[in-house]
Amino acid sequence: MQKLIITQGLLQKLSPQQIQFIKLLQVPTAELDSRIKEEIEVNPALEEGQDELPKSEFESEGNEEGDYEDGHHEELDLDGYLNHDELNGYKMYGDGAFNMEEDYEYPVETRMTLHDSLFQQFGFLNLLEQERFLGLHLLGSIESDGYLRRSLKAIASDLVFTQGVYTSEAELERVLKKIQALEPAGIGARSLQECLLLQLGHKSQFDATVQLARQVIENHFDEFSKKHFEKIQKRLGITQQEAFDVITLITRLNPKPGSVEGDEDRSHYLTPDFIIVNHQGQLEVTLNSRNAPELRVNRTFAEMLDTYNKSDKTNKSIRETAAFIKQKLDSAKWFIDAIKQRQVTLMRTMTAILNYQYDFFLEGDETRLRPMILKDIATVIEMDVSTVSRVASSKCVQTEFGLYPLKYFFSEGISTEWGEDASSREVKNILRELIETEPKRKPFSDDKLEKMLNEKGYNIARRTVAKYREQLNIPVARLRKQI
Repeated sequence: MQKLIITQGLLQKLSPQQIQFIKLLQVPTAELDSRIKEEIEVNPALEEGQDELPKSEFESEGNEEGDYEDGHHEELDLDGYLNHDELNGYKMYGDGAFNMEEDYEYPVETRMTLHDSLFQQFGFLNLLEQERFLGLHLLGSIESDGYLRRSLKAIASDLVFTQGVYTSEAELERVLKKIQALEPAGIGARSLQECLLLQLGHKSQFDATVQLARQVIENHFDEFSKKHFEKIQKRLGITQQEAFDVITLITRLNPKPGSVEGDEDRSHYLTPDFIIVNHQGQLEVTLNSRNAPELRVNRTFAEMLDTYNKSDKTNKSIRETAAFIKQKLDSAKWFIDAIKQRQVTLMRTMTAILNYQYDFFLEGDETRLRPMILKDIATVIEMDVSTVSRVASSKCVQTEFGLYPLKYFFSEGISTEWGEDASSREVKNILRELIETEPKRKPFSDDKLEKMLNEKGYNIARRTVAKYREQLNIPVARLRKQI
């Protein structure tokens, strides 16, 4: 027998306005222009320019959820005019404003990519029709760093099932060898070992150092990767100077040949979201002007709604048109409100960071950075930690000492023997200095580094030393060893 059960529970849901604000908050300044232009394209009720409409009629005065400072969002009075059941879809969809998964594409400069170069070179090879077809398929499987990571067996199977072309691994291997002769050297390699051998193959085979280097990569690659240089020297029966020349030659080869002409060398330019200026010892933070665009609701659209409001309310077509106009007007006002709230939140967060790290912003001395976590700033500005995280994730600030991402100022604290907390960034800098000045033939172990840091007054454990070393992308002592 079925029973009806009533349960009571709390469910937290984000309103469309809150979703709009969250998405805009994490957009960096460099992408904000594109985001605004996209919104203007899909919403004819939104346009650039100073607001000309009376505030009481069309300007939003805040978020009804309490996130805005100026009260609640003022709704246009159409409840008695519209049939909500018939026109439910108009209220939430059609403007593209609430899709959490949307991706934005931005223009980049025209340039020849790695694959463009390879296809161009490949076109000059004298090949049979079958070889050319297989070669083009292989070129399409080469990744951006220059490696071919799919097995030839898998590629042969793909050709059978997708193209109806039968081939063998041996035939694919022959075509791949022709591709591997192209520039840059090392292209089409299936492993680092093969990549290095291909690059050595482009050098003079009469050079004694090149010959020794080939022996090292072919027969002693495991020892080389672990930096057991003494073992290599003994097994090859060469002098220390010869071993040094061989290792130097190998380490100058490119482990990622695709980066020579790929996208990895593309220059990136950062646009500061904040600017801090020192006025005779007084620091002042301002928001980049691009974060404060002038947006307004289209007057024509607003007047159209007033016209439809005075029309025949029993006509379904008129009701649908009025619903569409209202939805676009609401969406435009929500977007403008979200932009304004974004500005307020950005300034509150950056001001709190400035006050917390005031000594650093005065002098630019990293040792003056205080330990600071997201919760510290969230407590000051009385917002959620997630909000601070979104602000810090993709924003940066211009100072007199350079451009810094906001993440730079957040770090854990390490206690000292003086009873104070030191920033983990300060400890990392000291750790880096210790490693840079260590004897290259006998690098410091993590245990040794722990003792040295303890002697300097930093209470730090060996596992923390290892964690910081890894965060600095510094290998273990054995791999730092040099001849």
